[in-house]
Amino acid sequence: MLSLFLRNVFFTLLQPGLVAGFIPYWILGDRWSSVFKQPFNFHHYTGMILFVIGMVITLACIVSFAIKGCGTLSPLDPTKQLVITGLYRYSRNPMYMGVMILLIGEAIFFQSSSLVTYLLGFFLAFNIFIFIHEEPRLRKEFGQEYSNYCKKVRRWF
Repeated sequence: MLSLFLRNVFFTLLQPGLVAGFIPYWILGDRWSSVFKQPFNFHHYTGMILFVIGMVITLACIVSFAIKGCGTLSPLDPTKQLVITGLYRYSRNPMYMGVMILLIGEAIFFQSSSLVTYLLGFFLAFNIFIFIHEEPRLRKEFGQEYSNYCKKVRRWF
């Protein structure tokens, strides 16, 4: 159990941490610190709310992968069981949606067109990865169970 927890912490820091933390920080450069030197406006609060919502969704999915799927979010250490409960009852990809909401929150908070461009590029990359790698792997690994799930639950909403 400790091993699974540590693997989840590692891959959480590595993947969503990189995608929604380090890379946006790098894209923003000096804007990162300068935004905190001024009073907050409506867009700051809106961005923070979306960021928190995205973070909660992402973390809830990671916990589901660990507890119900006996694995991690990483394709290098995937779940052993198909996770179709919790947020996965409503979307086949709620973790990706959580990360996207988190990135939208960052883009709004910092009012950054560069982050919007990054967000759109990542959404495209998520879709390509899902079509080319993730869905074929899940079909192969979980067979009819995954096919039935796909008939009941849409890819995004």
